Amino acid sequence: MKYVSFRPAADSAAAPRAGALSADGTAVLPLDGLCRGGDLLDLIGREAEAAEMAAAAAPLPLDEVVLLAPLPRPGRNLFCVGKNYHAHAEEFHRSGFDASAGKDATPEFPIIFTKAPSTVTGPGAPIPSWLDYSDSTDYEGELAVVIGKGGRGIAKAAAMDHVWGYTVANDVTARNLQKDHRQWLIGKSIDGFCPMGPCITPAADIPELGEMRLTTHVNGEKRQDAVLKDLIFDIPTLIETISRVITLEPGDIILTGTPEGVGIGMAPPVYLVPGDTVRVEISGIGALENPVA
Repeated sequence: MKYVSFRPAADSAAAPRAGALSADGTAVLPLDGLCRGGDLLDLIGREAEAAEMAAAAAPLPLDEVVLLAPLPRPGRNLFCVGKNYHAHAEEFHRSGFDASAGKDATPEFPIIFTKAPSTVTGPGAPIPSWLDYSDSTDYEGELAVVIGKGGRGIAKAAAMDHVWGYTVANDVTARNLQKDHRQWLIGKSIDGFCPMGPCITPAADIPELGEMRLTTHVNGEKRQDAVLKDLIFDIPTLIETISRVITLEPGDIILTGTPEGVGIGMAPPVYLVPGDTVRVEISGIGALENPVA
């Protein structure tokens, strides 16, 4: 089952509601009875109840609703991982934009940074490149992990027990700000610079995570194409690393890194401009598409 947050298309001021996508993906099945205030986190551990409620729900056609980010306003900053695919680490190292670069392109330890909750937007929401005063807006298609069971000091062997599900994210970045400020928070945390969705797919529904394929297209041109087993630091390692010093909480989101093929990897760099469309897709989860404004 794929869980979504949504609102009626006719009411832009309506509060988010919780639902599930129908099996054919053409409708939303409301789950209001299980989710206080539309919070999908109320479904953690109640997937069987959600399935029963979805089976009895009156479907809402997809063209009558607007899908939002599955967690429209995360409770904390998003945890993110830099240079976590070998080819992208080399690409970023060569680009001249990596102010933290040492002599080696591939990091010895996971590079963890954060994005502000105000970056999160949903499918179809415009990416506000006009807020990037450095005119260097770039895309980064990524798998996002949603934590279900919190904890501190989580060992790798137990880490996957703490994962509730997965969604698709675009870690949009102002490259010149990322370079100039050295620490990545400013360049990564512009309002609206993290489209996410269209759904959360529970981890239990994805038996072979490493074989799932991530692709990113810009204006229909394929730019990124990788399988998730190519991660340098896998999900258990990331969870162990973060939770060693920070208590993870239900609903925390970890963006796992982007593969080769970002705009700064081109010669010369090719940035997003108004009128572009970015589509990030992960097999088994779904596709996230956003226009650039």
